[in-house]
Amino acid sequence: MSPVQIGILGCIILFGLLFTSMPVAFAMIATGVIGFAMIVSPHAAFSMVIADLYETFSSYSLTVIPLFVMMGQVAFHAGISKRLFRTAYAWIGHLRGGLAMATVGACAGFGAICGSGPATAATMASVALPEMKHYGYDDSLASGTIAAGGSLGMLIPPSVVFIVYALMTEQSIGDLFLAGIVPGILIAGLFCISIFIRCTKNEKLGPAGPKHSWKVKIKSLNGVVETLLLFLLVMGGMFLGLFTPIEAAAIGAAGSFIIAFVQKELNFHKIKQILLETVRTSSMVFFIVAGATVFGRFLAVSRIPFTVAQFFVSLPLPGWMVMMLIIGFFLIAGCFIDALALVTLTIPIFFPVILELGFDPIWFGVIVVVITQMGVITPPVGVNVYVVSGIERDIPLPVIFKGALPFLLMLVIAAVILIIFPQICLFLPNLLG
Repeated sequence: MSPVQIGILGCIILFGLLFTSMPVAFAMIATGVIGFAMIVSPHAAFSMVIADLYETFSSYSLTVIPLFVMMGQVAFHAGISKRLFRTAYAWIGHLRGGLAMATVGACAGFGAICGSGPATAATMASVALPEMKHYGYDDSLASGTIAAGGSLGMLIPPSVVFIVYALMTEQSIGDLFLAGIVPGILIAGLFCISIFIRCTKNEKLGPAGPKHSWKVKIKSLNGVVETLLLFLLVMGGMFLGLFTPIEAAAIGAAGSFIIAFVQKELNFHKIKQILLETVRTSSMVFFIVAGATVFGRFLAVSRIPFTVAQFFVSLPLPGWMVMMLIIGFFLIAGCFIDALALVTLTIPIFFPVILELGFDPIWFGVIVVVITQMGVITPPVGVNVYVVSGIERDIPLPVIFKGALPFLLMLVIAAVILIIFPQICLFLPNLLG
């Protein structure tokens, strides 16, 4: 068999292993090692996997991931997410669907200090879902809003997916963070428009809550101050050149601990939970990155990425049509594969194509994240839907998927807007980069 044929067979075997529910990292490592051994030699394959695992887990660049994960964990256990929700509710809870729109706003705010879609969904399911059920919100709207709103944590910086994409493509983490801000606000706005339209047509979906006085509204802004301070400290310091992304993550984690101690929200049990969740989440990400590195070595020696790049470039189609084919692939694959796994699996294949066609890699990174956002709320994988279902077991999975579908349409609209107007993504990086 030729290297290309072995590469194709390896990809088929990998997807087969994924459908058997084998962990993504282990599936990539096993396929990569066996494929590399078939093309080069078993000795070279074992040497390669040992070196890649060591380099991944000892990488200074990857320390940014556990630090940002820790910042999000501290924010959750310190009650910052609850205060964000109360602030949003005080301002727009009196509107039809206002509680759901407040949830979207709180998801966007928590995403700015969390960096993870499933973590944002889990947090807001614990905070917002009981409140929406208390005020008579439809289960489908309430649960679907949280599943979709949680996906904002993947796009609004600091995003773990952006960090992994940046490390794999050697792009600036800072530029990607900047590029995600305006699209994140755009998608949050589209989500709120969708909720407002649905609740205007059928007021039983999301009844209006009590109206709060201006005094209560102004007082509630205290719940935003700590999040705003953390965001400005991390992002502002990074883009003013005061510290690197890794230093920004460390300062953000330390800042979140200081806020939590000042608020007297931490105890021994919570600190233990923070550390355990940080280690668990970071280890998962590290193993996925290590698996993607091993599998990427196998793809490189099989020459699959170069063959695919030459195929797409040689197509008698304009560049934008080739881009549509790539986006279509991400859209379909995102329904079956976890977002982070999809990025680590496919970027080594498609990134050379993007560069060859002359597309901006920062813009492409944003588009990839927006497309993979769709995957976390669509069956059969729909990880955010499963997260919400796991926390609120009284709501059946089909009901949550049904509630998330209108938000899927908003994500499609957002993707189209960002494709037609790429400067929406690139404006801030070009201005501040």
